[in-house]
Amino acid sequence: MKLLAWILLTSSLALAQVQMPEPHACRKDPAYQKLDFWVGDWDVFEKNEKGAEEKAGTDLVEKVLDGCAVIENWRSMQGFEGKSLFYYRPVQKDWKQVWVTDTGPMKEKSLILELPDGGIRFQGELPRKSGGTYLDRTTLTPLTGGNVHQVIEVSLDGGKTWKTMFDAEYRKK
Repeated sequence: MKLLAWILLTSSLALAQVQMPEPHACRKDPAYQKLDFWVGDWDVFEKNEKGAEEKAGTDLVEKVLDGCAVIENWRSMQGFEGKSLFYYRPVQKDWKQVWVTDTGPMKEKSLILELPDGGIRFQGELPRKSGGTYLDRTTLTPLTGGNVHQVIEVSLDGGKTWKTMFDAEYRKK
């Protein structure tokens, strides 16, 4: 009987030490607001090889799960789709991204830099089909007027040089 009482007491103490999150905790914590400048329904424009501006696609970026995550819903003008899930890990105090497309490629990145202009950079090390890895980074920067600039770059030499793969401006619909 004493053993049962001791087990119940220690279990109760252990449960009392586990803190349950407050309701709407993510909405109240500023750490979860890092991507708020990018949340919206967007038309996305990039310059073609001749320097002329073209619509590249649309992107719906929305906060979900009571503000605890952000989902990106990309659709190119050619009809290709991609989705990102961005989430904050409060114990580690870092942001993660998982990107998946309807053609198969997947990327996992971490927030590595917060820029003075309010921009942020996610970067990941991704496998190459031929073996080895390459670096892939995405920089999102808020612009005046509420637009957002996005640049996606890759490095095949460990970050010594970078090639721009996508350079676009997001404009609210």
